[in-house]
Amino acid sequence: MGEEHWMLGDYTRLECISIGQCGILGSHDSFSFYIDEASPVGPEQPETVQNFVSVFGTVAKKLMRKWLATQTMNFTSQLGAGIRYFDLRISTKPRDPDNELYFAHGLFSAKVKEGLEEINAFLADHPKEVVFLDFNHFYGMQKYHHEKLVQMLKDTYGNKMCPAIFAHEVSLQYLWEKEHQVLVFYHSPVALEVPFLWPGQMMPAPWANTTDPEKLIQFLQASITERRKKGSFFISQVVLTPKASTVVKGVASGLRETITERALPAMMQWVRTQKPGESGVNIITADFVELGDFISTVIKLNYALDEGEDDTT
Repeated sequence: MGEEHWMLGDYTRLECISIGQCGILGSHDSFSFYIDEASPVGPEQPETVQNFVSVFGTVAKKLMRKWLATQTMNFTSQLGAGIRYFDLRISTKPRDPDNELYFAHGLFSAKVKEGLEEINAFLADHPKEVVFLDFNHFYGMQKYHHEKLVQMLKDTYGNKMCPAIFAHEVSLQYLWEKEHQVLVFYHSPVALEVPFLWPGQMMPAPWANTTDPEKLIQFLQASITERRKKGSFFISQVVLTPKASTVVKGVASGLRETITERALPAMMQWVRTQKPGESGVNIITADFVELGDFISTVIKLNYALDEGEDDTT
């Protein structure tokens, strides 16, 4: 989606609406298109996984990758397809001589600096585009690691970052006038000390933690029903989470084939029935965002706003 078509469809009709009331495309574990099988296991993994890898080595990591990689498109491709919310999990790497920060989900992904620069290159080419960067998990990070990440954000995005304000005040028109393109959410007390970091509680993301599509849909609907006028953004995670027994049964197949593709019709039917708004959906995230009609369906939800059918006040 280029400069004329932000994440909401036809922006000329939606520029004055708070983006917390619009349907926005997001990806789950956005960085997991690249998993480094040569890297050690992430520090957040339980001892059973650590032991499994220590015994079976590279074979174990190849199997893990099939279940840990939730995306196939890199950041640039996701942005080009319309994704504007990125779910980011950051880790230090044990015994890393460069003391770098990495994206991580079980195994390590790319360096954080490289990912941020890739996103910034897209923003530089598309000055009316806006992204949400949600730093929601931190592993093995001390105070100086957070300071390093904050400085990295400053160096990469500078004045493109929108300082934390009331969510209902953030419209495309506001962002364009201020020339802001990046909203950074930071799930750590560090956010309270830095003006351009939005506190994590302003980006709630209820997690169903189920492999059952029916239970997922019930959970999503209940979460929407309970959404209060908190002045925050809101994530609906249309994501199924495999149990250990699921992984064992489909160990060689992986997440996409065993779970996501099979459940896609039911999950998409739920998405199609939603409306954006203060008591409706806002950001919708998924695994393998290119599957089916996920992207076009979420964009179409905003047509209800254009027609005055939303429930905002």
